[in-house]
Amino acid sequence: MDSEPPVKVEGLRKSFARNVVLNGISFEVEAARILTVLGRSGTGKSVLLRLLIGLEKPDAGSICLDGQEITKLPRQELNETRKKVGFLFQQAALYDSMTIAENVAFPLRRHTRLSESELTGRVKELLANVGLDGDLNKMPSEISGGMRKRVGLARALALEPKIVMFDEPTAGLDPITAAEIGKLILDLRDRHGITSIVVTHDLHSARSISDRMVLLHEGDILVQGSFDDLSKSKDQFVAQFLKDAA
Repeated sequence: MDSEPPVKVEGLRKSFARNVVLNGISFEVEAARILTVLGRSGTGKSVLLRLLIGLEKPDAGSICLDGQEITKLPRQELNETRKKVGFLFQQAALYDSMTIAENVAFPLRRHTRLSESELTGRVKELLANVGLDGDLNKMPSEISGGMRKRVGLARALALEPKIVMFDEPTAGLDPITAAEIGKLILDLRDRHGITSIVVTHDLHSARSISDRMVLLHEGDILVQGSFDDLSKSKDQFVAQFLKDAA
């Protein structure tokens, strides 16, 4: 399966009642590459992420993660495949009643048999990787939005996933903090060989981290490729989107 891309989507369709959200889109992401998914609000970016991690079922099409077609998997097998995928929610989705360390430890307690000393060491390592090893005992309410995103990323990496998906990772952050999150995403690719899908409306961030981009519009992929490829597109919507998002 080494020749298979870690993420491969073919003919993906999803509608809610008469509202067509995805109209048979196809794309793939090569190993240790970053794909960003761009588009206006309401164009199906978040629905696509929910489909990719099995929270929604497509109406048609296939989704292969690490060589495994997931759309028809039984719940137990889907859960096993999900362990290979890390997910960073837009608001980080931390447990307010747990410390930072306890939040990061949560998937390790649930899915591994590490001893307490091994678990403590792993949590410290994960938080050190995102620059928060001095904040283990703080509560989510005591840290900034950017720090919460970092904790969410540390938790997403706890089970050593091959693929990580990000939902608007820089939303609500100041430019300096957004750049720091972008650098962490690049580090995952360069130091750990992780394949990433980033849903974002932040064109500046997308341009700085992307190996490839796809632009969704009215259920279809209008264009995909590098930023230069998008810039050279003759499509009127693509040109307007790049201008508005600049």
